[in-house]
Amino acid sequence: MRFMFVGDSMTIGRAGDYTWRYRMWQHLNATFGGPYKIVGPRCEVYDTFADAPVSHDYADPAFPDGARRHLAGWGEGWQHMAPLIGPAAAAHKADVLLVSLGLIDLGFYTDADQTAANVHRFVAAAREARPAVRMVLLPVIPNSRAEADAPFAAEVARFNELLAKAVADLSTDASPLLLAARPEGYDIHRDTYDGTHPNASGEHRLAAEFASALHQAWDLGGPYTGH
Repeated sequence: MRFMFVGDSMTIGRAGDYTWRYRMWQHLNATFGGPYKIVGPRCEVYDTFADAPVSHDYADPAFPDGARRHLAGWGEGWQHMAPLIGPAAAAHKADVLLVSLGLIDLGFYTDADQTAANVHRFVAAAREARPAVRMVLLPVIPNSRAEADAPFAAEVARFNELLAKAVADLSTDASPLLLAARPEGYDIHRDTYDGTHPNASGEHRLAAEFASALHQAWDLGGPYTGH
């Protein structure tokens, strides 16, 4: 089973972060019970001083190089990943995509309906490359802009509704889609370091939602225990 993480700044992480990808790697090691691989064309974290994804400075230097693979980018959203996912999924033979996208789109690039259209493009491209690919999609989670900006919060809510509809409409027996739960009780003052990007507790909470979806729907791995 080959897993690919797809996401924006919350997924790539910055230099010095563990990242929720690391938490998920720990979880899979502890619970998967069979061979698996983490795949993707990138492995770096974002360097704020260089303003580029050029760092390999993960919080745990023992995080294996192979497990650092991903398709995530600081400032990249659904519209950026839609044209990239097909080639990446094909080249790395991804079986399961764990996707956290949407906030950057709504904040800088597209409205809720346009962002949802890019979700459809992404799913179609992934399936063209890997017809049996499975996907777990995370809604846009709480963030500081939504807390302070009511129209933006409404746009986030609208997109999350459209995302849920897309998952329901597009899921097939051959290529199932899951909607991960929006982390209950996620607190931007406790679970992030800046109102948006997850700190250690936030990383665990994001990994837990993906782990729960995989375990409950597809019996992949086990319950998340925050290893």
